[in-house]
Amino acid sequence: MNKLLPLAAVVLLSGCAHKLGEFNEAGGINATRSTCPAVAIPAATGDITLFDPPASRDARAIDVTAYMTNVRVSCAPQGDQVVAQADFDVIGHRRDTSQARDVTLPYFSTVVQGGNTVIAKRISRVALHFDAGQADARTRGSGGAVVSLAAATLPEAVVTKINRKRKADDADASIDPMAAPDVKAALARASFELLVGFQLTQEQLRYNATR
Repeated sequence: MNKLLPLAAVVLLSGCAHKLGEFNEAGGINATRSTCPAVAIPAATGDITLFDPPASRDARAIDVTAYMTNVRVSCAPQGDQVVAQADFDVIGHRRDTSQARDVTLPYFSTVVQGGNTVIAKRISRVALHFDAGQADARTRGSGGAVVSLAAATLPEAVVTKINRKRKADDADASIDPMAAPDVKAALARASFELLVGFQLTQEQLRYNATR
């Protein structure tokens, strides 16, 4: 999977100001975290370039470019589920402004669990409309995720293990509970991401990664 570019993650499980992994004053580890999926644009998928002719990669052949920006995230529990939505703007630019033109671009919204397991993917499209004489256009897109609240919540036994008070003379006082295999596995299972980006061809991905 591509490296992720963090954009937003909101709505903590409690009002505690501490974050997951921070030591608290009692000698435990704070386990405050979000049940909301983290929202991100995978590297090299946040913009797209169309060429004319399509096979050319010369800068003079660039026909249309577009990029995603202004990502806005909403997330809230709804019954036994957590519903998240990412809204974003798509801004496009074209070379030839002689005539009015509509350009349709595909994009994906994918829900990933544990950093590597895709549990849902949807392909959608946004349409950019350029008036005659207009070089720039703007439109909006959105992607959503519905996640089980139970799946996104750490088991109580794991939270207790992380938060357990430790004294300086305890045998495991210097051992980070977050590094325990069962804790790491539980954190992975309860972690979800909502990824949005342009649905690119392999050639378009290579262009974005190497330009």
